[in-house]
Formats: sequence, C-alpha cells, structure tokens
Amino acid sequence: MEYLRILKNKNKITSATSDHRSYSETAANFSIRFVFSGTETCSIGRRQLSLHTDSFIILNKGTRFTSSSDPRLPVNVLSVEFDEGFLDEFSGKFFKGKKGGLFDAEHLAYQLRETIYPLKADLKLTISRLKNLTEGENTEEAQINELLERCLQNCCRIYNEEISLKAKKLNFLNINTRVEILRRLNLAKEYLYANYDKNVSLESLANYACLSVNHLLRTFKLAYNQSPHQYLIQIRLQRAQLLLAKTEYPVYEIVNMVGFKCTSSFIRLFRNRYQTTPLKYRNVAA
Repeated sequence: MEYLRILKNKNKITSATSDHRSYSETAANFSIRFVFSGTETCSIGRRQLSLHTDSFIILNKGTRFTSSSDPRLPVNVLSVEFDEGFLDEFSGKFFKGKKGGLFDAEHLAYQLRETIYPLKADLKLTISRLKNLTEGENTEEAQINELLERCLQNCCRIYNEEISLKAKKLNFLNINTRVEILRRLNLAKEYLYANYDKNVSLESLANYACLSVNHLLRTFKLAYNQSPHQYLIQIRLQRAQLLLAKTEYPVYEIVNMVGFKCTSSFIRLFRNRYQTTPLKYRNVAA
C-alpha cells in the first residue's frame, strides 16, 4: 500500500510498503529516507547504504540510486522530498544567513552528506507523527509543514554531530585532509552496515575505504570513539534486537543471521549492552 501527499509548496511525502522488488530512480529533490519496518538498501554506484529502523539517509537532488529490500521482513519506507523554495526559506530562518552546514553547497563537508545517520529520539518522534498525519485524510497542511521544519532542524543537528564535529576530531591541520579522511571513514561505516552479517576482515574494510589498516584503526577511533570491530558488534546487536522484537526466529538462528558464530558469546554481549537476556527482551518487546 502507498500513501502519497504532495503539498501546495511542492514538498512530497511518500509512505509505501515494499513488495521486495528492486527498482531504480533518481531523487528529484533533496530527500530524506526512513524505514519503519524491515531493511532497505539504497545502492549508489559501488556504495550500499543499508537503512534500518534506527537510521536514515540523505539523498542529493539528481542522485541515481537502486532500492532493494530484505525479504525476511516487510519493508515500510517513508520518503520526504523537499522543494528548493522550502529549503531556502528554512535555511534563512534556521541559519540566519550564516554559511556552512547541511545546505551550503560551497562548504567542504557538503559532499559528505549522502551517508547513513543514526535516528535520534526527537527525529524519530517527529517522523512518526509526520507519517500518521500524511496517512490521515483531513490533516491541514500547516501541521505537516511544521513537522517538516522540525524534521530539517533535527537533521541539521545530527549532521553537525556526525559530520562537522567528527571532522574536527581528526587531528589533521589541513581541512581538506580532514574532509577526505572522513569521506573514507564514511565508506568504512557504510561497509559495516551493509556487511554486518558476514565475516568482515580489517584488510577488506581498509581496502574498501582506501586506507591502510593502521590508518583506518587510528582515524576510526578518533572519529567514532571505538574501533571498527566494536562498531561492528554494536550494529550486530542492534540488528539482533530488531529481529527479536519483530520476528519469531529462534535465538540460535538470529545469532547466525547477524554474523555471530557463538550463541553464548552473543548472549553475554547482548546482556552487557542491554542489561537483559535475548529471551527476556523478546518477551517484553512482543
């Protein structure tokens, strides 16, 4: 089922449940994509942006991408396309004429914005309300536009945390070097999200990001405050948490599905992170 809402200001909101087919399209405008259930992968060239319920992605106007989904869970995607006039008006109010940030095409870090971002609580609440209003029949557009502005405000804050502040953490004097290293670290992060269920070696990860193993280890820790391996374990546990809550797969199958080899090790790591066992978590989340 698909809900499509095109507002008078030309903003476009689409809420659709996928039938697991693969399709290609071009982002007509600056767009943000969220997933409410399942997993969607947006492929841009060789990059695979794996989108889950705890993350979102940004697409630039004119970006060609291919969407595919994981058949194990039904996939519901919310896509918001922003008209350029609406973005200009928002930028004037939010940034008050200041340069830099998410919408400044001349800013060095602008090229980094097409990547995976964590879905923080405030933004998650905003898009949930937006989805409900979009699917309602008698919702006034003023309410929707207010939520769209709030959505952009939250995205700008998350962009600042994930791009601007992480670039500053990298201890290189030259700003161009910091931006380039962060671009390669984003590739490494995306690779981990797309391949969390596989055996990921440091060599393959470094090769994909065009960094030496030592350089990857040092700069990844600076940017993300943890090693690539710790980041991978975090993703696997998040995916296991989703499967426990949304499916009836037994724990031993979920262990294999998310890339762990040992059930006892998985249970220990899960308990350390969430202060409960996988089965107790499932019983509460069900």
